[in-house]
Amino acid sequence: MSELLTSDALVAFLQVIMIDLVLAGDNAIVIGLAAAGLPREQRNKAILVGIVAATVLRIAFASVTTQLLQIVGLLLAGGILLLWVCWKMWRELRTTAKEELEATEALANEDLDASGGVAEGAPRKTFREAAWQIVVADVSMSLDNVLAVAGAAREHPIILVFGLALSIALMGFAASFIARLLQRHHWIAYVGLAIILYVALEMIYKGALEVWPHVSAAVGPVAS
Repeated sequence: MSELLTSDALVAFLQVIMIDLVLAGDNAIVIGLAAAGLPREQRNKAILVGIVAATVLRIAFASVTTQLLQIVGLLLAGGILLLWVCWKMWRELRTTAKEELEATEALANEDLDASGGVAEGAPRKTFREAAWQIVVADVSMSLDNVLAVAGAAREHPIILVFGLALSIALMGFAASFIARLLQRHHWIAYVGLAIILYVALEMIYKGALEVWPHVSAAVGPVAS
C-alpha cells in the first residue's frame, strides 16, 4: 500500500478520476441525445439499455485491455488510438448548447428550460434506431474509457482497478448528474481532454521506447 502514497501514484489517481468523470459524462450525453427523439414512455427504457450496455462493455474491455497493453507495441498503438479519441472528444465538445440541453433533459426526464416539454426539439426516431445508435456509441466510448484509464494507471494496478470500478459506478448511478455538471461547467470537460491528451502522448513515448530496441535489432542485420 505504501506505493499508493507516492506523488506518481497520486497524480495517476487524480488523472483517473478526471478521465472517468469526463468520459462518463460524454457517454451519458451521447445516450441522452440518442434517446431524446423517443416518446416519453420509451425514453427511460432506451437510456437504461445504454447505461447497462456501457457497464457491461467496460467490464468486458477491461478484462482484455490491461493484458494487451503488456504486449510490446500495443502501448504505442493504444497511445495513437487515444490521440484519435482526443480529436473525437474535441469535436463532441463543440456540440451545440441546444443539443446538450436536449440530452440532459432526456437523461433527467425533466423540462429544465421550462419550455413545456422534455427534449421536444429532438428529431423523432424509433426505439430500435435509438437503441442501435446507443449501443454502437457505447462500444466506442467504453473502449475509449478503459484505454484512457489503463494508460493513466498502468503502473499502479490498485488505481487501475479503482478507476475501472469508478467508471462503471458513474455510468450506472450518476449519468444524469454528471451530464448536468458538464453542461453547466464546460471547463471540466476541457481539463479532462487535456489530461487524456497527456496520457496519449505519454503512452506513445513509452511505447516507442519499448518498440525501439526490437526495431533496431531487426534493422541491424538487414543493414549489415
